[in-house]
Amino acid sequence: MKKLDDLKLIESKDRSRMRNILQKLPLQCQEAFRLGKNFSISQEYSRVKNIVFSGMGGSAIGADLISFYLRKEIKLPIYVNRDYSLPAFLNQDSLAILLSYSGNTEETLSSFERAEAASAKILVISSGGKLVELAKKNNHPYLVIPAGYPPRGALAFLFFPSLAILSGLGFIEDKQREFQETITLLEKMHDNSLDLGVPESANPAKKLAARLFNKFAVIYGASENLAGVVTRWRGQLAENSKSLASSQLLPEMNHNEIVGWQHPEELLQRFVIIFLRDEQDHPQVKKRIEISKEILQKQGFAVEEIHAQGKGLLARVFSLIYLGDYVSFYLAILNGEDPTPVKRIDYLKQRLRDY
Repeated sequence: MKKLDDLKLIESKDRSRMRNILQKLPLQCQEAFRLGKNFSISQEYSRVKNIVFSGMGGSAIGADLISFYLRKEIKLPIYVNRDYSLPAFLNQDSLAILLSYSGNTEETLSSFERAEAASAKILVISSGGKLVELAKKNNHPYLVIPAGYPPRGALAFLFFPSLAILSGLGFIEDKQREFQETITLLEKMHDNSLDLGVPESANPAKKLAARLFNKFAVIYGASENLAGVVTRWRGQLAENSKSLASSQLLPEMNHNEIVGWQHPEELLQRFVIIFLRDEQDHPQVKKRIEISKEILQKQGFAVEEIHAQGKGLLARVFSLIYLGDYVSFYLAILNGEDPTPVKRIDYLKQRLRDY
Protein backbone atom coordinates (compact mmCIF):
# COMPACT_ATOMS: atom_id res chain seq x y z
CA MET A 1 0.00 0.00 0.00
CA LYS A 2 1.26 3.47 -0.85
CA LYS A 3 1.60 5.86 2.09
CA LEU A 4 -1.14 8.23 0.97
CA ASP A 5 -3.63 5.38 0.73
CA ASP A 6 -3.09 4.57 4.41
CA LEU A 7 -5.99 6.35 6.11
CA LYS A 8 -4.68 5.57 9.58
CA LEU A 9 -1.37 7.23 8.73
CA ILE A 10 -3.16 10.31 7.41
CA GLU A 11 -5.31 10.57 10.53
CA SER A 12 -2.28 10.16 12.79
CA LYS A 13 -0.48 13.08 11.12
CA ASP A 14 -3.53 15.29 10.53
CA ARG A 15 -4.18 15.72 14.24
CA SER A 16 -5.92 19.08 13.80
CA ARG A 17 -8.21 17.64 11.10
CA MET A 18 -7.47 19.87 8.14
CA ARG A 19 -9.09 17.09 6.09
CA ASN A 20 -12.50 18.11 7.42
CA ILE A 21 -12.05 21.66 6.14
CA LEU A 22 -11.03 20.44 2.69
CA GLN A 23 -13.91 17.98 2.48
CA LYS A 24 -16.44 20.69 3.34
CA LEU A 25 -15.24 23.35 0.87
CA PRO A 26 -18.35 23.08 -1.36
CA LEU A 27 -20.61 23.57 1.68
CA GLN A 28 -18.49 26.49 2.88
CA CYS A 29 -18.81 28.12 -0.53
CA GLN A 30 -22.59 27.83 -0.44
CA GLU A 31 -22.83 29.32 3.05
CA ALA A 32 -20.40 32.11 2.16
CA PHE A 33 -22.25 33.08 -1.02
CA ARG A 34 -25.54 33.14 0.89
CA LEU A 35 -24.03 35.42 3.55
CA GLY A 36 -22.92 37.87 0.88
CA LYS A 37 -26.23 37.85 -0.98
CA ASN A 38 -28.18 38.46 2.23
CA PHE A 39 -25.91 41.26 3.41
CA SER A 40 -27.51 44.70 3.32
CA ILE A 41 -25.32 47.69 2.49
CA SER A 42 -26.16 51.29 1.62
CA GLN A 43 -26.35 52.06 -2.08
CA GLU A 44 -24.16 55.05 -1.27
CA TYR A 45 -21.35 52.51 -1.55
CA SER A 46 -22.23 51.96 -5.21
CA ARG A 47 -21.02 55.46 -6.12
CA VAL A 48 -17.35 54.91 -5.35
CA LYS A 49 -14.66 55.32 -8.02
CA ASN A 50 -12.17 52.69 -6.87
CA ILE A 51 -11.97 49.66 -4.57
CA VAL A 52 -9.09 48.87 -2.21
CA PHE A 53 -8.92 45.53 -0.47
CA SER A 54 -6.60 45.35 2.53
CA GLY A 55 -5.52 42.14 4.24
CA MET A 56 -2.67 39.76 4.82
CA GLY A 57 -1.87 36.11 4.15
CA GLY A 58 -4.85 33.80 3.96
CA SER A 59 -7.21 36.75 4.40
CA ALA A 60 -5.83 38.62 1.39
CA ILE A 61 -5.83 35.74 -1.07
CA GLY A 62 -9.58 36.12 -1.58
CA ALA A 63 -8.99 39.70 -2.69
CA ASP A 64 -6.28 38.57 -5.10
CA LEU A 65 -8.65 36.08 -6.66
CA ILE A 66 -11.44 38.65 -6.99
CA SER A 67 -9.20 41.25 -8.61
CA PHE A 68 -8.13 38.87 -11.37
CA TYR A 69 -11.46 37.10 -11.72
CA LEU A 70 -13.22 40.43 -12.33
CA ARG A 71 -10.55 42.28 -14.28
CA LYS A 72 -12.34 41.86 -17.63
CA GLU A 73 -15.74 42.84 -16.22
CA ILE A 74 -15.55 45.42 -13.48
CA LYS A 75 -15.10 49.02 -14.60
CA LEU A 76 -13.57 50.26 -11.36
CA PRO A 77 -9.88 49.82 -10.56
CA ILE A 78 -9.21 47.28 -7.80
CA TYR A 79 -6.09 47.46 -5.64
CA VAL A 80 -5.02 44.75 -3.20
CA ASN A 81 -3.05 46.12 -0.27
CA ARG A 82 -0.77 44.00 1.93
CA ASP A 83 0.80 46.47 4.31
CA TYR A 84 0.29 48.78 7.27
CA SER A 85 -0.30 51.79 5.04
CA LEU A 86 -2.73 52.45 2.21
CA PRO A 87 -2.15 54.10 -1.19
CA ALA A 88 -2.30 57.88 -1.31
CA PHE A 89 -5.17 57.90 -3.83
CA LEU A 90 -7.58 56.56 -1.19
CA ASN A 91 -10.24 59.19 -0.44
CA GLN A 92 -13.97 59.69 0.14
CA ASP A 93 -14.68 58.19 -3.28
CA SER A 94 -12.94 54.91 -2.40
CA LEU A 95 -14.41 51.69 -1.06
CA ALA A 96 -12.00 50.11 1.43
CA ILE A 97 -12.83 46.45 2.07
CA LEU A 98 -10.85 45.30 5.09
CA LEU A 99 -10.32 41.55 5.34
CA SER A 100 -8.96 39.94 8.49
CA TYR A 101 -10.21 36.51 9.41
CA SER A 102 -9.18 36.85 13.05
CA GLY A 103 -10.01 40.54 13.20
CA ASN A 104 -6.72 41.16 15.00
CA THR A 105 -4.21 41.38 12.16
CA GLU A 106 -2.08 44.39 13.04
CA GLU A 107 -1.43 45.49 9.46
CA THR A 108 -5.17 45.48 8.70
CA LEU A 109 -6.00 47.35 11.90
CA SER A 110 -3.50 49.99 10.84
CA SER A 111 -5.13 50.13 7.40
CA PHE A 112 -8.51 50.67 9.08
CA GLU A 113 -7.20 53.79 10.81
CA ARG A 114 -5.77 55.13 7.56
CA ALA A 115 -8.98 54.41 5.67
CA GLU A 116 -10.91 56.35 8.29
CA ALA A 117 -8.45 59.25 8.07
CA ALA A 118 -8.97 59.31 4.31
CA SER A 119 -12.78 59.35 4.76
CA ALA A 120 -13.10 56.22 2.62
CA LYS A 121 -16.24 54.14 2.66
CA ILE A 122 -15.30 51.17 4.82
CA LEU A 123 -16.59 47.61 4.79
CA VAL A 124 -15.21 45.03 7.23
CA ILE A 125 -15.33 41.27 6.67
CA SER A 126 -14.07 39.27 9.64
CA SER A 127 -14.96 36.59 12.16
CA GLY A 128 -14.70 39.12 15.00
CA GLY A 129 -11.84 40.62 16.99
CA LYS A 130 -10.76 44.26 17.18
CA LEU A 131 -11.64 44.97 13.57
CA VAL A 132 -15.33 44.25 14.10
CA GLU A 133 -15.25 46.25 17.34
CA LEU A 134 -13.84 49.24 15.45
CA ALA A 135 -16.43 48.90 12.72
CA LYS A 136 -19.23 48.85 15.30
CA LYS A 137 -17.78 51.79 17.21
CA ASN A 138 -17.40 53.92 14.08
CA ASN A 139 -20.69 52.89 12.42
CA HIS A 140 -19.19 51.11 9.42
CA PRO A 141 -20.92 48.10 7.88
CA TYR A 142 -19.39 44.76 8.80
CA LEU A 143 -20.06 41.15 7.90
CA VAL A 144 -19.25 38.56 10.55
CA ILE A 145 -18.19 35.24 9.02
CA PRO A 146 -17.96 31.89 10.83
CA ALA A 147 -15.06 31.51 13.27
CA GLY A 148 -13.00 28.43 14.04
CA TYR A 149 -10.96 28.00 10.87
CA PRO A 150 -7.32 28.74 10.15
CA PRO A 151 -7.45 31.81 7.86
CA ARG A 152 -6.29 29.84 4.80
CA GLY A 153 -9.09 27.36 5.50
CA ALA A 154 -11.66 30.15 5.36
CA LEU A 155 -11.04 31.15 1.74
CA ALA A 156 -14.69 30.67 0.80
CA PHE A 157 -15.76 33.17 3.48
CA LEU A 158 -13.14 35.70 2.36
CA PHE A 159 -14.02 35.46 -1.33
CA PHE A 160 -17.69 34.75 -1.99
CA PRO A 161 -19.25 37.38 0.32
CA SER A 162 -17.19 40.11 -1.35
CA LEU A 163 -18.20 38.79 -4.76
CA ALA A 164 -21.89 38.77 -3.88
CA ILE A 165 -21.71 42.23 -2.29
CA LEU A 166 -20.03 43.73 -5.37
CA SER A 167 -22.81 42.21 -7.44
CA GLY A 168 -25.45 43.63 -5.11
CA LEU A 169 -23.92 47.08 -5.48
CA GLY A 170 -24.24 46.79 -9.26
CA PHE A 171 -20.53 46.69 -10.08
CA ILE A 172 -20.75 43.24 -11.70
CA GLU A 173 -23.37 40.86 -13.02
CA ASP A 174 -25.08 38.30 -10.80
CA LYS A 175 -22.85 35.23 -10.48
CA GLN A 176 -25.47 32.65 -9.49
CA ARG A 177 -25.05 30.52 -12.64
CA GLU A 178 -21.25 30.45 -12.49
CA PHE A 179 -21.43 29.82 -8.77
CA GLN A 180 -23.70 26.80 -9.17
CA GLU A 181 -21.40 25.31 -11.79
CA THR A 182 -18.49 25.80 -9.39
CA ILE A 183 -20.24 23.99 -6.52
CA THR A 184 -21.23 21.06 -8.74
CA LEU A 185 -17.68 20.74 -10.04
CA LEU A 186 -16.07 20.91 -6.58
CA GLU A 187 -18.41 18.22 -5.27
CA LYS A 188 -17.56 16.01 -8.24
CA MET A 189 -13.82 16.57 -7.80
CA HIS A 190 -13.99 15.71 -4.13
CA ASP A 191 -15.99 12.54 -4.55
CA ASN A 192 -14.32 11.20 -7.70
CA SER A 193 -10.68 12.20 -7.48
CA LEU A 194 -9.44 14.14 -4.43
CA ASP A 195 -10.87 12.63 -1.25
CA LEU A 196 -8.77 10.54 1.11
CA GLY A 197 -10.51 7.33 0.09
CA VAL A 198 -9.63 7.74 -3.61
CA PRO A 199 -6.46 5.67 -4.20
CA GLU A 200 -3.29 7.33 -5.43
CA SER A 201 -3.62 5.60 -8.79
CA ALA A 202 -6.80 7.65 -9.45
CA ASN A 203 -6.06 10.68 -7.26
CA PRO A 204 -4.18 13.52 -9.03
CA ALA A 205 -3.51 15.35 -5.76
CA LYS A 206 -1.86 12.32 -4.18
CA LYS A 207 0.17 11.70 -7.36
CA LEU A 208 1.48 15.25 -7.49
CA ALA A 209 2.23 15.31 -3.77
CA ALA A 210 4.31 12.16 -4.17
CA ARG A 211 6.08 13.83 -7.11
CA LEU A 212 6.90 16.87 -4.96
CA PHE A 213 8.15 14.95 -1.93
CA ASN A 214 11.70 16.05 -1.10
CA LYS A 215 11.63 18.44 -4.05
CA PHE A 216 11.31 22.21 -4.54
CA ALA A 217 8.17 23.24 -6.42
CA VAL A 218 8.22 26.12 -8.90
CA ILE A 219 4.71 27.17 -9.90
CA TYR A 220 3.96 29.03 -13.12
CA GLY A 221 0.70 30.34 -14.51
CA ALA A 222 -0.65 33.05 -16.79
CA SER A 223 -1.15 36.40 -15.12
CA GLU A 224 -4.42 37.13 -16.94
CA ASN A 225 -6.61 34.67 -15.03
CA LEU A 226 -4.44 32.68 -12.65
CA ALA A 227 -2.27 35.15 -10.74
CA GLY A 228 -4.21 34.63 -7.52
CA VAL A 229 -4.26 30.86 -8.01
CA VAL A 230 -0.48 30.69 -8.38
CA THR A 231 -0.10 32.68 -5.15
CA ARG A 232 -2.56 30.35 -3.39
CA TRP A 233 -0.57 27.26 -4.41
CA ARG A 234 2.67 28.74 -3.10
CA GLY A 235 1.07 29.82 0.17
CA GLN A 236 -0.62 26.47 0.76
CA LEU A 237 2.61 24.55 0.18
CA ALA A 238 4.29 26.82 2.73
CA GLU A 239 1.62 26.72 5.44
CA ASN A 240 0.15 23.24 5.03
CA SER A 241 3.13 21.25 3.74
CA LYS A 242 5.79 23.33 5.52
CA SER A 243 7.59 23.26 2.15
CA LEU A 244 9.25 26.19 0.46
CA ALA A 245 8.11 26.87 -3.11
CA SER A 246 8.36 29.73 -5.58
CA SER A 247 5.92 31.16 -8.10
CA GLN A 248 6.04 33.44 -11.11
CA LEU A 249 3.66 34.54 -13.84
CA LEU A 250 3.75 34.46 -17.60
CA PRO A 251 4.51 36.34 -19.75
CA GLU A 252 6.77 38.10 -17.20
CA MET A 253 8.69 34.89 -16.48
CA ASN A 254 9.87 34.81 -20.09
CA HIS A 255 11.57 38.18 -19.68
CA ASN A 256 13.87 37.16 -16.82
CA GLU A 257 13.40 33.94 -14.87
CA ILE A 258 13.66 31.59 -17.86
CA VAL A 259 17.37 32.50 -18.05
CA GLY A 260 17.94 31.59 -14.41
CA TRP A 261 17.34 27.89 -14.99
CA GLN A 262 21.05 27.26 -15.41
CA HIS A 263 22.75 27.55 -12.00
CA PRO A 264 23.35 26.11 -9.49
CA GLU A 265 23.11 22.98 -11.64
CA GLU A 266 23.15 20.38 -8.89
CA LEU A 267 20.51 22.16 -6.83
CA LEU A 268 18.20 22.70 -9.81
CA GLN A 269 17.94 18.96 -10.35
CA ARG A 270 15.78 18.79 -7.22
CA PHE A 271 13.24 21.25 -8.63
CA VAL A 272 9.85 20.30 -10.07
CA ILE A 273 8.13 22.76 -12.41
CA ILE A 274 4.33 23.01 -12.34
CA PHE A 275 2.47 24.84 -15.09
CA LEU A 276 -1.10 25.75 -14.15
CA ARG A 277 -3.07 25.98 -17.40
CA ASP A 278 -6.37 27.59 -18.30
CA GLU A 279 -8.15 27.13 -21.64
CA GLN A 280 -8.66 30.91 -21.80
CA ASP A 281 -4.99 31.77 -21.41
CA HIS A 282 -3.98 34.42 -23.96
CA PRO A 283 -3.02 32.74 -27.26
CA GLN A 284 0.48 34.20 -27.12
CA VAL A 285 0.89 33.01 -23.53
CA LYS A 286 -0.10 29.49 -24.60
CA LYS A 287 2.70 29.60 -27.14
CA ARG A 288 5.08 30.94 -24.51
CA ILE A 289 4.23 28.08 -22.14
CA GLU A 290 4.88 25.49 -24.84
CA ILE A 291 8.23 27.04 -25.76
CA SER A 292 9.19 27.40 -22.08
CA LYS A 293 8.38 23.73 -21.50
CA GLU A 294 10.51 22.79 -24.49
CA ILE A 295 13.49 24.77 -23.16
CA LEU A 296 13.19 23.35 -19.66
CA GLN A 297 12.55 19.75 -20.67
CA LYS A 298 15.55 19.80 -23.01
CA GLN A 299 17.63 20.59 -19.94
CA GLY A 300 16.16 17.54 -18.23
CA PHE A 301 13.90 19.30 -15.76
CA ALA A 302 10.74 17.61 -14.48
CA VAL A 303 7.64 19.42 -15.73
CA GLU A 304 4.07 18.84 -14.57
CA GLU A 305 0.96 20.41 -16.12
CA ILE A 306 -2.35 20.96 -14.36
CA HIS A 307 -5.33 21.98 -16.48
CA ALA A 308 -8.30 23.86 -15.06
CA GLN A 309 -11.68 22.16 -15.23
CA GLY A 310 -15.09 23.67 -15.90
CA LYS A 311 -16.68 26.07 -18.35
CA GLY A 312 -16.93 29.36 -16.47
CA LEU A 313 -13.87 31.17 -15.14
CA LEU A 314 -15.06 30.86 -11.53
CA ALA A 315 -15.25 27.07 -11.79
CA ARG A 316 -11.90 26.89 -13.57
CA VAL A 317 -10.19 28.99 -10.91
CA PHE A 318 -11.62 27.03 -8.00
CA SER A 319 -10.88 23.68 -9.65
CA LEU A 320 -7.19 24.57 -9.54
CA ILE A 321 -7.45 25.92 -6.00
CA TYR A 322 -9.16 22.77 -4.72
CA LEU A 323 -6.59 20.51 -6.32
CA GLY A 324 -3.73 22.63 -4.98
CA ASP A 325 -5.16 22.61 -1.46
CA TYR A 326 -5.31 18.83 -1.49
CA VAL A 327 -1.80 18.56 -2.95
CA SER A 328 -0.47 20.64 -0.06
CA PHE A 329 -2.40 18.48 2.42
CA TYR A 330 -1.04 15.21 1.08
CA LEU A 331 2.49 16.60 0.88
CA ALA A 332 2.22 17.58 4.54
CA ILE A 333 1.44 13.95 5.37
CA LEU A 334 4.47 12.75 3.40
CA ASN A 335 6.58 15.36 5.22
CA GLY A 336 5.35 13.99 8.55
CA GLU A 337 3.64 17.29 9.38
CA ASP A 338 0.27 18.23 10.81
CA PRO A 339 -1.06 20.57 8.07
CA THR A 340 -2.88 23.00 10.37
CA PRO A 341 -0.42 24.48 12.93
CA VAL A 342 1.80 27.36 11.78
CA LYS A 343 4.09 27.61 14.79
CA ARG A 344 6.55 30.04 13.23
CA ILE A 345 3.79 32.53 12.43
CA ASP A 346 2.47 32.20 15.99
CA TYR A 347 5.98 32.70 17.37
CA LEU A 348 6.59 35.74 15.17
CA LYS A 349 3.32 37.35 16.25
CA GLN A 350 4.15 36.75 19.91
CA ARG A 351 7.61 38.27 19.49
CA LEU A 352 6.07 41.32 17.85
CA ARG A 353 3.72 41.74 20.81
CA ASP A 354 6.64 41.42 23.23
CA TYR A 355 9.09 43.53 21.25
